[in-house]
Amino acid sequence: MFRIIYNITHSYLNKTINRILQQENIIVMVLPGNRKISNRADNDKFSLKHEEIGRPLYFDAQATTPLDPRVLDAMLPYLVSYHGNPHSRTHTYGWESEAAVEKAREQVAHLIGADPKEIIFTSGATESNNISVKGVARFYAPRKKHIVTTQIEHKCVLDSCRALEGEGFKVTYLPVGPNGIINLQELEEALTPETSLVSVMTVNNEIGVKQPIAEIGAICKKKKVFFHTDAAQALGKIALDVNAMNIDLMSISGHKIYGPKGIGALFIRRRPRVRVEPIQSGGGQERGMRSGTVPTPLVVGLGAACEIAEREMKYDHAWVEKLSQRFLDKIYSKLTHVIRNGDLEQSYPGCLNLSFAYVEGESLLMALKDVALSSGSACTSASLEPSYVLRAIGTDEDLAHSSIRFGLGRFTTMDEVDYTAEKTIKHVERLREMSPLWEMVQEGVDIKTIKWSQH
Repeated sequence: MFRIIYNITHSYLNKTINRILQQENIIVMVLPGNRKISNRADNDKFSLKHEEIGRPLYFDAQATTPLDPRVLDAMLPYLVSYHGNPHSRTHTYGWESEAAVEKAREQVAHLIGADPKEIIFTSGATESNNISVKGVARFYAPRKKHIVTTQIEHKCVLDSCRALEGEGFKVTYLPVGPNGIINLQELEEALTPETSLVSVMTVNNEIGVKQPIAEIGAICKKKKVFFHTDAAQALGKIALDVNAMNIDLMSISGHKIYGPKGIGALFIRRRPRVRVEPIQSGGGQERGMRSGTVPTPLVVGLGAACEIAEREMKYDHAWVEKLSQRFLDKIYSKLTHVIRNGDLEQSYPGCLNLSFAYVEGESLLMALKDVALSSGSACTSASLEPSYVLRAIGTDEDLAHSSIRFGLGRFTTMDEVDYTAEKTIKHVERLREMSPLWEMVQEGVDIKTIKWSQH
């Protein structure tokens, strides 16, 4: 039993305690005076109060996107009624599933201007990246053992490159400028007769920067080097054409375009033919490049998501651009010392990576509990090291730790943008007022000129 006694007189105290202590398993808490359990200071200027209204607003579209209801409608029959294995060639159940898979293959191919035969289905962009980088490198290894990529690629590309370095391959990691974009001259100079592959992502998942993919493709074609791009963050958001851009391999993810998780695709050019060494052994499905039973419901969902994205791309882009501009206008109108990371022009508007100077990103994330956000730095993980992407573009460590990524999408509303902007402004102001550094800046002190002594 747990009993709390408060606001009692001294004469009553002894009598009451003697009586209740005769019972077993009693915990007594006595609070003197008029003090309450949750005592609140009169001045709650710096207190953090959360309004428990329901689930947080979703502002993390670069991590994943919600399933479009129209995609779910397309998937449901293949989750229930049409459950055949698409590789079963002897009965109707298999034929139905195979027809659905081939239709989805056409939908994916049409979105990027490819031939359906050039699309193979995978479990997602991570697997597609692994097949592309490791597969091409290993197949052409006897003659070519050099790969070129950038310092701001997705972790699965960088880790694949490091694995290849362990196998004796040479990898060149191209730096990027302060705007996050690579130097095309440096790329061209990095290519050698031994280079088999260049891998550069289309839109960066952290800062939203768009690389000059068409120009990179032209350089690779001229030098007779295969060009792979991770287009997980770009597909369905910006126009892509594998032929016009001279792309030889392209990684695609389902859950980044309002499709289901666990499904992706890889475009592999047939003419001129790109050869890859499979990283998975099995029954030889998907032209022998990705063995394993193709999950029909997920593939159907990916196809439907691609078809919707192609049809509504212009509308979606205009809507996200409008939301993005409104959000930035609100932030900039009330806050100073806010830096947008990445190029201001060559970037996808739905990915806003902002650094709020003199505010710790982790503190701001905790304050914005009613908005689902991601931090640009690694303070959401066990490591307190700032993001390698922000380090690559030359962001100061203190700014890298103060960055937050706001991800806007198809289903984000104007009211949600207004609410998030107002909450962000409120908590940045609150946290800055608690910071002695901010106080010094307000007084005109240049923080970078201070020589801090260690005690």
